[in-house]
Amino acid sequence: MAETFPTGNLAAESGKAWSDDHARLHGLLRRPPAGISSLLGSGQKILIALSGGQDSLCLAKLLLDLRSRWQWQIAIAHCNHRWREDSDANAAHVQALAAQWQVDSWVRMAETPPRGEAQARAWRYAVLTELAAEQGCDVVVTGHTASDRAETLLYNLVRGSGADGLAALTWERPLSETVRLVRPLLGFTRTETAAFCQRYGLPIWEDSTNQSRRYARNRLRLDVLPYLRDHLNGQAERHLAQTAELLQADVAYLEQQATALAQQVERNGKLVRKQLRAQPLALQRRVVRQFLRRQLPHPPGHDAIESVVTLLVAPNRSQSAPLPGGAIARVEGDWLVLDTPLAGHETS
Repeated sequence: MAETFPTGNLAAESGKAWSDDHARLHGLLRRPPAGISSLLGSGQKILIALSGGQDSLCLAKLLLDLRSRWQWQIAIAHCNHRWREDSDANAAHVQALAAQWQVDSWVRMAETPPRGEAQARAWRYAVLTELAAEQGCDVVVTGHTASDRAETLLYNLVRGSGADGLAALTWERPLSETVRLVRPLLGFTRTETAAFCQRYGLPIWEDSTNQSRRYARNRLRLDVLPYLRDHLNGQAERHLAQTAELLQADVAYLEQQATALAQQVERNGKLVRKQLRAQPLALQRRVVRQFLRRQLPHPPGHDAIESVVTLLVAPNRSQSAPLPGGAIARVEGDWLVLDTPLAGHETS
């Protein structure tokens, strides 16, 4: 059922047909998910990352339709990865939509096509962060859905991720000191965004790479999730997304506890072994990971973290396997010490 709006009638105010989807998003913004104070507030300057696909089109229309209610200032950004022959035409399509909607828009093109999904994602968020800061936008919004959240959980699960990776696609996160990333559609499935676009006749730009099984995420989208829906659970996407939501709260709590514990057991760049090994293993791992992240040039993986955690109960002068950047962790009495090449220590 559609929510009853608190004051006035949005449909009458806008002169447009309003749907349950408009009401859902409006209600979500008024009452954000547990643990989040605000997703999008009144009067914010919003930069929509618009690919031209169904999810971002659905998001753009919903926000534009709700704009007068929330007094938002909205602009559009499109990132051209130069991966496809029709990339330039795709960008022109987005700009034409923005002009039709009378919204400012910017297109950023990669100097060199990114190699792989991870590099493309890093480039895209860097561009969006820079552009938002240039235009004075408080927040960047993307059209990630519950389906994307389910895919991310499965993708990271088969790669051996812990709870942090399984809950990686969150409602919001900081992009910089002044810009936040918000994903308002995490409560919608891809089936729902497709139906929304069809209902309002939105011109979806079909990305040919979305049908290529060359990419792991596409295989999850095209093969694995449909199989789960058809043979195991018709609500698989929603339930997987719900699992990610539950894990997110657990991760936030554990990370908070680990940060507080790290302040007690870390002194002058060393860890107090006796004090740390008395703690639960989950906190030991998180404290060690935080410790290594602060001192290594690259984030530590599972094996690196485990190599250091085992030193908490190891004999004196024991040492870890080589860590990222050539560092070595070693036992020095009741201390756990990290030697790095930059510090000029021997690592043999």
